Amino acid sequence: MSLLSIEELKELVEQPQGLCVSIYMPTAQLGSETQQNSVRFKNLIRQAEAELEKYESRPTNLGHFLEPAIQLDEDDFWQHQSAGLALFIAEGFFRFYRVPIDMIELVVVSDRFHLKPLLPLLSGDDRYYILTLGQRDVRLLEGNRYGITREVEIEGLPQNMDEALQYDETAKDEQRRQGGGAGRAALQAGSYHGQGGERENVKEDLLQYFQLVDKALHDFFRNRHAPLVLAGVNYLLPIYHEANTYNFIVEEGIQHNTKEQTAQELHAEAWAIVEPLFEANQQKAIDYYHESIAAGKGSNDLNEVIQGAFYGRVEQLFVPVGVQKWGHFDPDSMELEMHNEAQLGDEDLLNAAAIQTIFHGGTVYAVEPEKVPDNTPVAAVFRY
Repeated sequence: MSLLSIEELKELVEQPQGLCVSIYMPTAQLGSETQQNSVRFKNLIRQAEAELEKYESRPTNLGHFLEPAIQLDEDDFWQHQSAGLALFIAEGFFRFYRVPIDMIELVVVSDRFHLKPLLPLLSGDDRYYILTLGQRDVRLLEGNRYGITREVEIEGLPQNMDEALQYDETAKDEQRRQGGGAGRAALQAGSYHGQGGERENVKEDLLQYFQLVDKALHDFFRNRHAPLVLAGVNYLLPIYHEANTYNFIVEEGIQHNTKEQTAQELHAEAWAIVEPLFEANQQKAIDYYHESIAAGKGSNDLNEVIQGAFYGRVEQLFVPVGVQKWGHFDPDSMELEMHNEAQLGDEDLLNAAAIQTIFHGGTVYAVEPEKVPDNTPVAAVFRY
């Protein structure tokens, strides 16, 4: 299955009812080690069944409840894995995701899914885009630190310079007939001697073509701030820079033909360009947190942060990966219970805070525990 999206995250949060089982496991990808995947998986299924047995409200037939996950346990399935596997099971609901991040073995049974281990894939701090440029092919790819996550489909995105400019010429001819010649000067630099014929000025045609590409991308990039990396032969990139209207394009690009490159190879080149930008941005976020603490607009108190997250106050949140804080928060009564060990009906409060922050448009930094500012379990900046 594809990488988790914000829309799928919402589905995981909102759709299931009753007991929810979340299972995480690392997965071997090569050779005989893949045989251990099945052994580890069976152990985790047994652990999930044992956890379910503790609940009076458990499904009557646990074998039937867990069956969609159990059916995955076949040799062919284990031969096509990434670094980790995440599974989510509820009554009448099942999803699984192969994920490119290392997982620890974890089983959580609660009245909602445990999603925090996946938050690094959804954090707002490492999303970037690659625009591959060619006269006969243009693609927009989305990625993060773990790889290329998808090819973005853009309605009206030109794919071929000849066709795009011929269509544009036809449209402008129609405008001239209706408008008494308006726009003639703009057409002269890109004039044609018949479809597919020689052009008077290739650079002007490329600029016109890239202006059409930029126009098609405009709505998608509206209100986005992620870096955009250009990829193509070196003479194309400065021409696209001239046509570009997106404020977060990266000056450095991938300056060669990328048509034959794999997604993994393309990601490696792009990530080397954008990683320093993300590191600088994360340091800015840490500095901003310290400034906000001094101004009374930040907190590392879990009770205060949980309340703020549920009411949309959290602008920026740092949570540690691999750390859980168990308890229950009632947003109606504003009451928080915390426990040293997970009890029946508990949820990971850090998970809840992160999910609510994402849903309310905040940015979540899911980081190693030692990278949370002030060495605390949580760190937040409030909008107000």
